[in-house]
Amino acid sequence: MMGKDVEEVSASLVREYLSRKGLKKTIACMDAELPRTNSSVNNRSDLRRILHLEGLYKQNKAEEHPFKSMLEIIVKVRMSEGDKTKIHHHGDNEAHPLEQTMSINTGVKREPDCMESLLCDSPRFSSQTPSEKTLKKSFAVHPESERSVYFLPSSHDLLTVSKEGFLSEKKILDSDSQKNRSSRIRRGIMAGPIASSLQESNKRRPARKVPSSLTATTEDCRESANWTNGLNTTNTNPPASLEGESSMLSNLHKGIIDHNGYKKMPEVKHRLKNLAPDPKLDGLHVLEMVLDDIENEESLCDVPRTSMPELSLVKTPMDQMTATALKEIIFGSPMACFTEEWKQQNFTFSDTPGLKYGIVQNKGGPCGVLAAVQACVLQKLLFEESSSDSLDERLEVSNVLRTKCLSRALADILWRAGNMKRATVAINTGRSLFIPIGRYKSDGILEMITYVTVETLDDLTLVLEKHVRQFESGPFGCILLTISAILCRTPATIQSDMDVPTSTLIGAHGYCTQELVNLLLCGRAVSNVFDDEMKLDSGNGNFTLLKGIKARCNIGLLSLFEHYNICKVGSHLKTPKFPIWVVCSESHFSVLFCPSEDLATDHCKEEEFDLYYYDGLANQQEPIRLTVYSESCATESAQSDNTDSDLIPPLELCIRTKWRNAVVSWNDTDPIL
Repeated sequence: MMGKDVEEVSASLVREYLSRKGLKKTIACMDAELPRTNSSVNNRSDLRRILHLEGLYKQNKAEEHPFKSMLEIIVKVRMSEGDKTKIHHHGDNEAHPLEQTMSINTGVKREPDCMESLLCDSPRFSSQTPSEKTLKKSFAVHPESERSVYFLPSSHDLLTVSKEGFLSEKKILDSDSQKNRSSRIRRGIMAGPIASSLQESNKRRPARKVPSSLTATTEDCRESANWTNGLNTTNTNPPASLEGESSMLSNLHKGIIDHNGYKKMPEVKHRLKNLAPDPKLDGLHVLEMVLDDIENEESLCDVPRTSMPELSLVKTPMDQMTATALKEIIFGSPMACFTEEWKQQNFTFSDTPGLKYGIVQNKGGPCGVLAAVQACVLQKLLFEESSSDSLDERLEVSNVLRTKCLSRALADILWRAGNMKRATVAINTGRSLFIPIGRYKSDGILEMITYVTVETLDDLTLVLEKHVRQFESGPFGCILLTISAILCRTPATIQSDMDVPTSTLIGAHGYCTQELVNLLLCGRAVSNVFDDEMKLDSGNGNFTLLKGIKARCNIGLLSLFEHYNICKVGSHLKTPKFPIWVVCSESHFSVLFCPSEDLATDHCKEEEFDLYYYDGLANQQEPIRLTVYSESCATESAQSDNTDSDLIPPLELCIRTKWRNAVVSWNDTDPIL
């Protein structure tokens, strides 16, 4: 277990560094190859506490040019150590007998009865020679410590011994005495208990010499404790001879410091290994590590740390045949590619107070996908995941809750597209899975996708919670959802949904077509917004079947095209199950919603009610609240203000396609024209 914890903390440290550097693409690739688990450290304060970096962190913030990441702070301290550590050596190491105890000024009183046999009673060493047992009996352990630190003076190695009686070693100084190592290794002398607190370990104390060459200074003890802890808490530096040796410390990093500052060993049994130095050791050994990204000060990742069962899912790598079929249905040609607006768009939320529920759109193009997802997130947020009656509390959401709502909204969208039977999730691997040949233009996206198919909504939710960062903050979040929805419905079925088989999901200038919006809202890529189907007589007894919306949807749609009699929005979209509408106005999609669910069920509420408007592309700085009055409730002055249709904002015209002759008050907000 401890090894796994070390991996998670190391991963968190790297993710915190990548987050501070803004390397979101790297984080997305890392998430794909080594996903987070419920053991991941998701809070910067927690990470600092686990690594005991609070003091260094405060010192760094006081610097004129402080470093931003904890990894940089650790590296800076390590690099600045070299000229400060002092390790004292005295005379012949064989001048005193094995039983002599050295005197160390550690600031912690040593009791005479601290000496005890740690290893000789262990069954692990029952077959060892008497000399080896004598060695183990000579070790001493602090009574409050679960791990003791020892020096082997002749070879200047550091041994750490757990209560279980197993040793691990660390090279400390030069290797000149290696030739006598076998005889001198039995002269292990206790270096003294580790300082009882990190504060004490920061205080430098002079070494107290004894008339023996077997002397270790306080700095020795502190340095050994700090290296064992996996980080430096002192201002001292190891000597140059430590270069090439420190990679051996990877065996010592798997421990946690208790509240007294002592190093605790995990339940890992360390065997007594050959202590001969390895000339091939690198100057610095860095453990493999991985994690995520979040920009605020305290939170590393806002995904809820819930227990997530592991799914044994088969990942299918993208091949050129599937990629070609996807491009045909999206663009109409395998030679077309996603625009930069699509490539750079994901489902990142706003940090504006009062609008933290809102997904930010970078540039025009994928607004239809963003509006559909935004509406589904609001459904989860307002009516399914929140228990508060206060609108302000429901809309001023936490990072954890909005990410949770996003993953569940995506699950609903894909489950509908899979006809409530199966669903497929596209995942970015960060590396190309096939080399395009023939008539196919690579765009560096489809070639890197692998996808998984699940048979239940619960499994789908788990997969999306595991990979939600790819959608929320990855470079291709919007594209991944679009591809996932197509794979759920399958390209062949989508083609049969459309009135014209040659229709596409992305039209001119990179705009979403109505087919793509309908696929996300109702699970079918039909070309129309009226109810059910419509037959058109094309002459000679032939009919053209036009397909519409078959059932009442969770999310509705209002269109400015209906105001101009270009289309007719049916009741399945105009009167949805939840009072949330995607608004199509002048080639742009945005969202209207009412916080009261009664509006979708009680027509008496339609006399006067509030609607909130959100446009991810508008760079809103505050919520926009509209009050809608029925014609009978509107004052004469309000009605007279709306007599000139040329001055009526398009959004009001969209609202009137559902609430005919309604009067809209913008409540001191400038109308959007």
